[in-house]
Formats: sequence, C-alpha cells, structure tokens
Amino acid sequence: MGVPTLSTLSTLSTLSIIFGVFNGASTAALVPRWDQGNLTNGNFNASCAALAKSISIENVTVNFADFVSSGTNLTFPNSDPSCTRPFQVVSADLCRVNMNVLTSNSSGFVMEAWLPKNWTGRFLSTGNGGLGGCVQYEDMAYTAQQGFAVVGTDNGHTGNGGKAFLNSPEVVADFAFRATHTGVVVGKQISKSFYGSEHKKSYYLGCSTGGRQGFKSAQDFPNDFDGVVVGAPAVAFNSLNSWANHFYILTGKNTSENFLPAPLWTTVNTEILNQCDSLDGLKDGIIEDPSLCNFDAKPLLCAPGVTDGCLTGAQVNTVTQVFTGLFGEDGSLIYPRMQPGSELQAVRLYYTGLPSPFADWYRYSVKKDPNWDPATLTPADITLALQQNPSNIETWKGDLSEFQAAGGKLLHWHGMQDPIISSDNSARYYDFVSQTMGKSPAELDEFYRYFRISGTGHCSSGPGAWKIGQSILGSSEQTSQDNILMRIVDWVENGAAPETVRGHKYVNDTASLGTQFVRNHCRYPTRNVYDGQGDPNLETSWACTN
Repeated sequence: MGVPTLSTLSTLSTLSIIFGVFNGASTAALVPRWDQGNLTNGNFNASCAALAKSISIENVTVNFADFVSSGTNLTFPNSDPSCTRPFQVVSADLCRVNMNVLTSNSSGFVMEAWLPKNWTGRFLSTGNGGLGGCVQYEDMAYTAQQGFAVVGTDNGHTGNGGKAFLNSPEVVADFAFRATHTGVVVGKQISKSFYGSEHKKSYYLGCSTGGRQGFKSAQDFPNDFDGVVVGAPAVAFNSLNSWANHFYILTGKNTSENFLPAPLWTTVNTEILNQCDSLDGLKDGIIEDPSLCNFDAKPLLCAPGVTDGCLTGAQVNTVTQVFTGLFGEDGSLIYPRMQPGSELQAVRLYYTGLPSPFADWYRYSVKKDPNWDPATLTPADITLALQQNPSNIETWKGDLSEFQAAGGKLLHWHGMQDPIISSDNSARYYDFVSQTMGKSPAELDEFYRYFRISGTGHCSSGPGAWKIGQSILGSSEQTSQDNILMRIVDWVENGAAPETVRGHKYVNDTASLGTQFVRNHCRYPTRNVYDGQGDPNLETSWACTN
C-alpha cells in the first residue's frame, strides 16, 4: 500500500484520538533522491551519511544516519536496562537512521529506520512487547537481513514499565496506536527518499503487544500494510490486564491455603497430560488443541491421610479457577481461561504468590495510583478499566472490512502453551470477527487466516515445532512454507494463501544438531490429528481435521 504523507494524519481527527500536531504538516521533499543503481554501485555509505542532513519532516529530528556493515555488533549504552537489549549483531549492510518524533506538546517517541543495501523493495514495521518502551532491534535485524526497509519505535516511552502513563493521556495514545502508525508514515517517506522509489509492498511483523499493534493497524489504519503477521496478540488489552492481575487473587501469597508451590504445578501438568494428551491421537507431551481439554482437577484431591503429591480442597479450587474464564459484574466474559498445558511456564509468572509482573497498567493508567495493591482488585475495577479504554487500546473491533477492501492479508498465529496470553482469546477474537462480518471461516480465508502452533509458549520456545520463522530466535528454513514472514509475502505478492504453517523442532532447539520433528500447523478451526500409523516425527503422519 502506498506512502501516506504526514498531512494525511489530519484527516484522522474523527477518531478523536489524534491530537493535531501533524495537522497541515508539510510534505517537504526528502532530498537528495538516490537511485537503486547508485546505492549498489559503491555510493551506499556516502548516501547514508548525507541522508541525515537531507531529511526535512515537520516534528521529526534526525539524531544520526550511520552506515553499519554486516557483522557489526551494535551496542545500545543508553537503552533502559528493562529492555534487556544491550547489543544486536547486524547481518546485512545497512543505513541506520535514529530519530525523535514529536506527537504532541507532551509526548513523542524515538524511532529507527534500517535501510539495507540488499533492499527488495519491501517496507516493514516491527512492533513491541510487554508495556512496550523498547525498540525491538532483534526484529529489525531479522527483517533487514531479508531485504526489508524496516522501522521500529520505543512506543512513546522508555523501558518496559508503566510510570510514564501516569496522568499522561498523550503518552498512552502513543502506546496505544500513534507511535506505530506515525512511525510507518515517517518510515515510508524516508525509505522513498533514500532508495529513490516507493516501496512495492508494505508489511508488519509483531508478537504479544506487537500482535495487538498489528491488529490495531488493520482495524484503524487499513492502508498502512499489505500484509500483517501477528502472533499471540494482546487484544482485549484492558481485559487481559485484569485477567493477569486476578491470578494473585486466586492464589494469594505463598503462605495462603490456596497457594500451590511450584512442584505441585508439575503434578497438575502430569494430570492434564494424562487427561488430554491423547486427544490428538498421540501421547507425546503436546496437546494439539487445548480447547478440547476440559480438565478436571478433582482427581488430584488428597485421600484421607495422604499429604504428598496431591492437592488440598482449597488448592483444587485454585486450579479449577485458573482454568475457568474471568467474568465481570454483569456475568459477561471478561477474558477466557488459561489454556491447559501452559502451567509449567505460567507458574513462574502468574502463580508465584506475588503480584503480576504486568500490574503497571492498572497502577499508572487505570487506578492512577503508583501504590495500588493488586490484592485489592475488584469487579468494579475491571469494569472501570473497560469503561476508560484510553485511545481504544482494547483493540477489539470485529469489522475488518476496510482492511479487506484495501486488499490486505492477515496471518494470525498463537502458541498453544502460551503462559502469558491465553490462546483461547485468539480463537475468541477470530470467532468475533466471523460473527461481526457475517463471514464463515471459508469466507474469511480470503484475507484472514489463524494458525494454532502446538507446543509453543509465548511467541517462541516449547516442546513443539515452534520455529516457524517468526523472529531471529524462531528462524527456520527460508522457504515460504517454513517461514511465516515469507508466507505472508508469498500470499500478498503471489496469491499463495497458506493452508498450513510448517514448524520445525530441532534437537535441543539447535539447527546444527539436526531436526527432531516437523509438523504442519493447522488453520483454525481445523485441528491436527495423528493418523495412528506413521512416524509421528513426520509431517505426513498428521492431518488437519474438523
């Protein structure tokens, strides 16, 4: 999709969430215009150095434009420690541009554009994670290596905490949508100036908060991207945060009778696999479709006189509540259950006897009280979060017709052992879109497909075939069938819509040690079933069924 100008932001005032800074902004030419021939014939370094002085975009300040050679280990000494990104190895010759972008009198963001020498004519925006104040350099490196002109932002604040949100609606607006969209607008203009021509196609790649940002783009800015890849999306954002906080209410502190020490969650996991692992036809420690698992915790109740390797009545109730959805004051579903199979990872995040590591959204945005105690969460608080919904950060629109009409393609995936964002919510959102648009899955297939990635945690890792090309960490084979980023490219540019997404599981998750097994992950609402005869490590021994 084409290059919007900054002045087009003024037309979005009807959303009542753009704050006018860019109204009437000039679309001053970004000069000089370098043609692709010059860039590949020895002038790349000089072109990059000259770019910083040539950029003239209202509310954009260029800090530097540096040539970075392939193999360079970039360090980020000013990065907030909570970002845990002190360095990044770059695997392509590129021009690195660092900028500050003003979005209001009290807000702005840092963004980078990485313009590779091996440009394929494609543009891409990355997303963020958590409470999202960190440029995801690893995603920029991954996509620049594959020839995308790529941008990333710090989403309007520094670090992964929420202090910047306190009484700062403009900062929240940047976090909710504005930094991502404005970064795309700025990035497309810079790319056009540097390469001397517009990009051919525009893409998005993100997971978690980045997944929510991708859906927000498709919902509210349908012309930003031709192809969107979203993983484990944090849609229903306020509801997700309420759900994350409510686990502390369920478990209590580690001295509570409701609390389960970590070894007992291993006991729970063993029983979950005992009840549900064979539902896909194979006992292999992986539940292909957790939605079929109606786990009953009562068999874990201690018999009279037994206290080891079993649960008390209070603990059985805790486990039952963990695998039950969160409901609101009026009885409506706020957020679905935690899917069974995730407990060995979730015990380190949500079942610790401590407040959720994501409580800052409530502290600084919902309650506006840095001293708010998650142990005091009430149904009224949950209602308040939904009512406030600043900048419509909930990201729960079911009508994607404008994105479809613009020719966009959306590839949505979620790990079935996600310990942070329940995979049940992805199916819930897909079903919501289907209901809102009045389209069957076969009709949605024309532009929106959702894939369930079994045995996979939050955005990566797990006992399943989780390497699907979603990131540097998840990079696998580079064919379109094996790489979800190349899958969306193939769909957008060649009309080759994905029927499955192939995942690889390497020995010790290390490709050089060889492949342990391969699996074709199915398009929702179908599910993977073992044929009961073939080698289960081969993809041909599994079939997608209704």
